[in-house]
Amino acid sequence: MRDAVVDIEIGELYAAHGGWLCDWLRRRTRCPERASDLAHDTFCRLLERGRSALPLEPRPFLATVARRLLVDDIRRREVERAYLDVCAAQAGDADLLTPERIAEATQLLAGILQLLWELPDLTRRAFLLRRLEGQGHAEIAAVLGVSERTVKRHIAAAYAHCYALAYPER
Repeated sequence: MRDAVVDIEIGELYAAHGGWLCDWLRRRTRCPERASDLAHDTFCRLLERGRSALPLEPRPFLATVARRLLVDDIRRREVERAYLDVCAAQAGDADLLTPERIAEATQLLAGILQLLWELPDLTRRAFLLRRLEGQGHAEIAAVLGVSERTVKRHIAAAYAHCYALAYPER
């Protein structure tokens, strides 16, 4: 019964603000199809959460959810573009750019991004500074404004999180 109530409330929210949200996203994406997809995803996200009460100010709430989805979409597209750039640089191998391989790589990279965004902010930043920028613990500590010991803990926590997701049976 509760789920039916949530669906009705979100349906009312969609009826009242769906058009506004599409217009809002269209101005930001400059693409009506992408705006429509993101608006749809926004309401799907609300259904997944099972919100039982409508927000007092629905438009700012919807804009926040949509903005987060837009950022995720931009990140995913950047990862896909980077992969295609690497593949184009290695164009000597004709099998490299099959649609299946692109889809697999995009899924893998999206999974890695999801894994990283599940980490607390400081842990994620410390891990990325170490792995992508190659910075040492002292440099990371200076950037984040924490001790080296804390940096080591954050990096260890990130590795533990990755390991737990890679090997859930252990």
